[in-house]
Amino acid sequence: MRLRQATPEDAEALTHLHLDVWDDAYTGLVEQRVLDERRTDVPARVERWRGILAGPREEPLWLAVEVGPGGDEELVGFASAGPARDGDVDTATELWSLYVRARLWGTGVGYALLQAAIGDRAAYLWVLAGNDRAIGFYERQGFRLDGTVDELDDGRHLRMLRAGT
Repeated sequence: MRLRQATPEDAEALTHLHLDVWDDAYTGLVEQRVLDERRTDVPARVERWRGILAGPREEPLWLAVEVGPGGDEELVGFASAGPARDGDVDTATELWSLYVRARLWGTGVGYALLQAAIGDRAAYLWVLAGNDRAIGFYERQGFRLDGTVDELDDGRHLRMLRAGT
């Protein structure tokens, strides 16, 4: 497994990875229709990712990649961070996303992606209520629930904060 920065050429594979890891992480936590609706217009999702990856970014989107014997790459995780979008936090960095294929949970891939995305910086993130596996992972990385809750269409989200080291 290796890490690299995403490029617009990764848009299609990243789209499929994003759909798959949402299924892995959120089946049973969000309504199945939410997961199913995400797969209704894959070409539009590919173009959305292509635009994101081609546009200006303050920080890279990191990919975890498994390289097969023939040199073929499979995307197995991704992470991104950027400027804080919440005005009431005492940090400039938000972890926007961190996802890994379920078969690689607990193998260090998530930790490697987190380090690439934010290192040891102070940061915050939002996690879906009930996603105890993810909450435990983030707690082991120094994040703590701060009591802030946001109700969205896909469920109840909890904010976690980490002081810098």
